[in-house]
Amino acid sequence: MSPKEFIARRVAQELQDGDIVNLGIGLPTLVANFIPDDVDIVLQSENGFLGICPVDEANPDPDLANAGGQPCGIIAGGSTFDSSFSFALIRGGHVDACVLGGLEVDQQGNLANWMIPGKMVPGMGGAMDLVTGARKVIVAMEHNAKNGAAKILKQCALPLTAQSCVSMIVTELAVFRFQHGKLVLTEHAPGVSVEDIRQRTEAEFVVDNALAQINVEVLTTA
Repeated sequence: MSPKEFIARRVAQELQDGDIVNLGIGLPTLVANFIPDDVDIVLQSENGFLGICPVDEANPDPDLANAGGQPCGIIAGGSTFDSSFSFALIRGGHVDACVLGGLEVDQQGNLANWMIPGKMVPGMGGAMDLVTGARKVIVAMEHNAKNGAAKILKQCALPLTAQSCVSMIVTELAVFRFQHGKLVLTEHAPGVSVEDIRQRTEAEFVVDNALAQINVEVLTTA
């Protein structure tokens, strides 16, 4: 199982029946593939959809695309609307959870995920609104950058998307939650020790008294 799939499977466990959920582009889109059969969620896209679903490969609609520009479908009973209504939905606190990738997260719950100085970017998109409007913000990202540098830091160095907005972080090594202003390690991946995680994490964190292993059996159920 790839690290990205592992992360997506674990994140899928956080979503509850009836949730309205926004999945960011990239890794977060994989989460939709692993929602348990007994959990029914509604996917929202900030470009004006409620009820998006995977594209119908047999009869694709060229006029349907998600916020990342990827072809998508829409469920029976789904709806479309303009940008102002979409962002009113987000800013009004009607999105139960959003899942985003991250460039950096720090121990204060700050998130940087929209740009690297000197690199061309199209803009922040809906990230700033989502992380301040959604009730639960889950950052799904690989634990370290490609060069091995830590991504969970004492303080973000990149431009922030928002401050103190992150509810939890899921990586291929660990699950962290922000509790009472502290970064708390609540789960570790199979075969990964707390010391392994400390060596690959710059941020200071505390270990939950009920530290558990990520449930592999659930994660490997298609």
